[in-house]
Amino acid sequence: MKRAAPRQRHAAPPAAGVAVRVAATRVLGEVAFDGVSLRAALPPAQAKFADPRDRALLAASVFAATRWWLRLTAALDLLMDKPLPQRARSVRALLVLGCAQIGVLGQPDYAVVGACVDATRSLGQAPFAGLVNAVLRRYARERGVLEAQLDADAVTRSAHPHWLIEAITRDWPQQAEAILAANNLEAPLTLRVNRRRAQRDELLAQLAAAGIEANAPAQLPDAIVLAESRDVSQLPGFAQGAFSVQDGAAQCVADLLDARDGLRVLDACAAPGGKAAHLLERARVDLVALDHDARRLARVGENLARLGLAAKLVHGDASAPAAWWDGRAFERILVDAPCSASGIIRRQPDIKLHRRAGDIAALAATQRGILDALWPLLAPGGHLLYATCSILREENEQVLAAFLAGHDDARAVPLPVRLGQVAGVGRQRLPGEGGMDGFFYGLLEKTG
Repeated sequence: MKRAAPRQRHAAPPAAGVAVRVAATRVLGEVAFDGVSLRAALPPAQAKFADPRDRALLAASVFAATRWWLRLTAALDLLMDKPLPQRARSVRALLVLGCAQIGVLGQPDYAVVGACVDATRSLGQAPFAGLVNAVLRRYARERGVLEAQLDADAVTRSAHPHWLIEAITRDWPQQAEAILAANNLEAPLTLRVNRRRAQRDELLAQLAAAGIEANAPAQLPDAIVLAESRDVSQLPGFAQGAFSVQDGAAQCVADLLDARDGLRVLDACAAPGGKAAHLLERARVDLVALDHDARRLARVGENLARLGLAAKLVHGDASAPAAWWDGRAFERILVDAPCSASGIIRRQPDIKLHRRAGDIAALAATQRGILDALWPLLAPGGHLLYATCSILREENEQVLAAFLAGHDDARAVPLPVRLGQVAGVGRQRLPGEGGMDGFFYGLLEKTG
């Protein structure tokens, strides 16, 4: 008699809490070890979870672990007798994640330890399960002593790389400690109301009816700030294009550019399209949205379509307009220049892990090249707004100073005090000021 083949056994899927930690560990590993941005790595991982609570835990865990990576990895070095082997890098990421959940998010240590031990096995690292258990338990017991040791060094105290601490202290000596502290806080969720499809008061009423606490800052006519972060796609009005997510500092761009009906406007580094959309919501302008990244440019089109807006999308290099410009001058040009993003670390904490000191000079050279290339495209009497989400002077006021020194037909337009600190001929908002991101603004007028 022929025996039946033995039934193949399959490992049971991990419990929800374990599955979230496994996914978070993988995202954290991509960010910390492979140089992948959080913006690229996190959304695909979140899409695998149907429950919004799982998606929220995944995001909160990864952000906390990334934000405090430099501090928590130093804590692990103090807790372990010898470093983990290269093949166990996922274990290191999981340990940082567990420490962040205990020490930053305030989750019960017994629950975190148990879930992380199970996650170790799900990650194929079962031989390290005992180590994970012991290290996380020790971290929970000895946090007070560890934190005193970590606070003694500026890098581990602030979880910023040494070069960035030096740069911030050099440029903003009186505000440096406040900047470092602000960078480690969660940024508020700020919406920008689409004037063509909604009124701010009406949207506030809809949010209140849904039990969502929000307020409307007086200095930002299109903004709504939510009391706590949540899945924006589930908010009333999202599917109808009633609003977008955009920090208040970025919303100030439309005010400064003063785009009016009929003007020809260039958004020179447009992706992902938030500022282009805001300009189109404010006025019926002939807008060209330019970007060198074809995939991100497609995203601009998708975002505009959701909002019921349209622009001419152009794939091209802002520093080489001969390849794409049609010869017609623009009355307004926005140069939201590529930069270190040192003003938005609270939203993109992976910047602390990915940026290097040597990047800044190269970025400044790119910024100067873009300004020089686009200035001939501006009509006489027109305005060009130079903006970055950086707080470093080398990328901001020094770039504008060099440009003005080489162009007799350019003058700086004075900017209102509400935009922040004086920074050469521009204004610098520092992270957290007015609850907004760090942002630089410099407005130029063509006089000839």
